[in-house]
Amino acid sequence: ATPAADFYRVDISLVTPQIDAASWSLTIDGMVDRPLTLSYDDLLAMPLIERDITLTCVSNEVGGPYVSTGRWLGVPFEEVIKRVGVRPGVDQVYSYSLDSGYTCSTPFQAVSDGRDAMIVVGLNGDPLADERGYPARMLVPGLFGFVSATKWLQRIEFTTYAQRTAYWTARDWATDAPVLTQSRIEVPKSLGTLSKAKPVIAGVAWAQHR
Repeated sequence: ATPAADFYRVDISLVTPQIDAASWSLTIDGMVDRPLTLSYDDLLAMPLIERDITLTCVSNEVGGPYVSTGRWLGVPFEEVIKRVGVRPGVDQVYSYSLDSGYTCSTPFQAVSDGRDAMIVVGLNGDPLADERGYPARMLVPGLFGFVSATKWLQRIEFTTYAQRTAYWTARDWATDAPVLTQSRIEVPKSLGTLSKAKPVIAGVAWAQHR
């Protein structure tokens, strides 16, 4: 796992939000039967899962630094969906951040198809650090962060793409942003040579939530 302090970061503002968990709350509403407002203690009291998940940025180059793996602790989205009673017709999870009014558009399918989508409260055995989204953030395996990884969560609205347009969507970025299977040759290194006696080629490939 990547140490939490070394995790890559991509934020839209220069100042990291400093949020007091004691006064923070998360609203979950929209096209649901039972809207919820959760305190930090309420969130921690819900069923939690812990999973090893790799995140990567859409702007990461091959072999680039914007990819990290951590052990994430959080409330599974399936539990949230069950508690609020999501209504038919919902196709978007629209999340609001306390960071500069940032909003994010996530396909409902990606948080309801059985993958380990969650509202995260911990990373690598510790509560989230401020710069990682404390008190809570979103995580959806298999999607790039600009459509899934809202930090400093304030509200989650179950809605439709026809009703809401998020920060990056309004800037003509992709609506669906799956992380495709990726691979990289490790041996030989760039500009390296192969031994005639032992011509070894090795590499790594990975595909999220498969």
